[in-house]
Amino acid sequence: MTFRNCIDFKVWGEYALFTDPLTKIGGEKYSYPIPTYQALKGIVEGIYWKPTITWVIDKVRIMKPICTQSKGIKPRENDGSSELSLYTYLSNVEYHCEAHFVFNEHRPELAQDRNENKHYFMAKRILEKGGRRDIFLGARECQGYVEPCGFDSGTGAYDSLESMKFGVMLHGLNYPDETGRKVLEARLWQPEMRKGIIEFCTPDACPIVRKLRSMEPKEFELNHSVQSIEFDYSEEEGK
Repeated sequence: MTFRNCIDFKVWGEYALFTDPLTKIGGEKYSYPIPTYQALKGIVEGIYWKPTITWVIDKVRIMKPICTQSKGIKPRENDGSSELSLYTYLSNVEYHCEAHFVFNEHRPELAQDRNENKHYFMAKRILEKGGRRDIFLGARECQGYVEPCGFDSGTGAYDSLESMKFGVMLHGLNYPDETGRKVLEARLWQPEMRKGIIEFCTPDACPIVRKLRSMEPKEFELNHSVQSIEFDYSEEEGK
């Protein structure tokens, strides 16, 4: 199913770390074998985002074989000390992703910024330039790169594989400004890859949701903390 305001893009990099929260105990980190919904949402928000819109990840296609590589890392603690930890990354990754945006109905103060066509064409234009912000594949040390692509273009490593299941995984996080609830929540689900493609359920359809902590939504004000799309679009047109 193709949605309105849909963009297709390729994202790739030398390493990726889509952290499994269960492996963070003791400073160790081990990557999930596939990107989470939240990680892909962070990537598309790095391409183009405003609080007026919410990106929805529709599906991802795994283009290269799932390979891991372990590295000894000495992350610096808050007190300045550091201890050797073992991080297991995905190596040589490439994904095709399809995403679309909807307007954030929990931001009534930004209702005047809801110009569907201009947000859509701005997103496509910024994607062609490689994104508005730096792209990271799950962690800051994993630099990524994006460009437009056809979702079905090219040959993927798992195109002929009928099915692969990955068990219970983190889907993403529910933030107050996207749910209207003053609480941070974690979503879990059980993804299945079919012929190299993982179709994501929407955040409100996730079967398992767990409350993490209370949180207040961040406040924005149009033309003060947030520039209108009319201003952004005219600025981009002038470049």
